[in-house]
Amino acid sequence: MKVLLTGGTGFLGAALCSELVAARHEVVVLDDNSRGRAARLALLGEGVTVLEGDIRRYTDVRAAVEGCEVVWHLAYINGTRYFYERPADVLDVGVRGTLNVVDAAVNEGVRRLVLASTSETYNEPSVVPTPEEEWLKIPDVTNPRFSYGGGKIACELLALHMAGPRGVEPVIFRPHNLYGPDMGFEHVIPEIVEKIVQLKAASPEIPLQLPIQGDGTETRAFCHVRDGARGAFLAGELGKAGAIYHVGTMHEVSIRELVDLISEILDVPITIVPGPLRAGGTSRRCPDITKLSEIGYSPEVDLREGLGETVAWYADYFGARATS
Repeated sequence: MKVLLTGGTGFLGAALCSELVAARHEVVVLDDNSRGRAARLALLGEGVTVLEGDIRRYTDVRAAVEGCEVVWHLAYINGTRYFYERPADVLDVGVRGTLNVVDAAVNEGVRRLVLASTSETYNEPSVVPTPEEEWLKIPDVTNPRFSYGGGKIACELLALHMAGPRGVEPVIFRPHNLYGPDMGFEHVIPEIVEKIVQLKAASPEIPLQLPIQGDGTETRAFCHVRDGARGAFLAGELGKAGAIYHVGTMHEVSIRELVDLISEILDVPITIVPGPLRAGGTSRRCPDITKLSEIGYSPEVDLREGLGETVAWYADYFGARATS
C-alpha cells in the first residue's frame, strides 16, 4: 500500500523507511531536511519518493498525504539542546505540524495515523520499568525543556481525540533512548565521544578527567535504531487502534556504566567528574515492553555491539574534524 512517512530523512525515519520498503509498501517521505538528509534513503530504490516540504504548511502536508492509506508521523525537532534553546520552534513544528497531519489525513480518507511520541512524556516515572499506563506529566511549565515532552503530550491528544473520532485509527509508539551511527550530535553518546576525543587530543594525561551531568548513577535503557525501527514498524502495522506501545529495551544501565563501555571501546582510561544536572532531567528511564513483545517484538542488538559501531562512527567523525 501507499504510505506517508513524515520526518523520513531523519535518524529513526530513515531506518523505519527501510522497514516499510522491505514490507513492499510504496513510501512517500515528507521532510524539510533541516536535520535529516535524503542521502540516508539513497539505497532504498524506486519504492521511495522524497518530497521536500514544511510540516507546518498545510498545503505541503495535504499534497504528500494524497492517495496514502497510512500516515506515519515522525516529523519533530529532537535533541535536548534544542528543547532549551528553541522551545518555540519545537512547539510550532510539533503542534502545528500534527494539526496539519490530522486534518490532511481526515480530508484524504487515510485509514490509520501512526504517531511517534517519546519517553520524555513521563518526566520522572513513578515505576521502573515503566508501563504505558504511567501518568504523563509536565512538572514545570516555565522550563523550556518541556516544550518537547509537553508538545508530544499535545500531539498524542490530537491523534487520539481529533483523528480518532473523525474516522482515522490512531496508534502511538513511544521510543526510549534510540541510538546508532549518525544519530545527530545533541545526545549523550555522541557528546561523551566528542569530549573524550577532544580531551585525548588536548592532554597526554591518563586517565582523562571527563566532566558529566549528574554523578553517573542516572540510568537509561539504550535501544539500537535497528531494533527501534523494527519496534515502531510492528506497532504501526499490527498495533490495535487507539493503543500505545513502548519501543525500546529493558536493559537498564547507568550513565557511569555507559561511560565505562565507551572508554573501553576507545581504549582511553577515564575518570568521571560529576557535575550538576540540568533542570527537568530524569534520574531513571527504562520501558516495560511487554505490550509490543506480544505482537512479535524482541530487541536483538546487544548494547556493546551497538555501541561499538556507534562509537567508532563518532570517533572517526570527531577525529577527522579535529585534524581538518
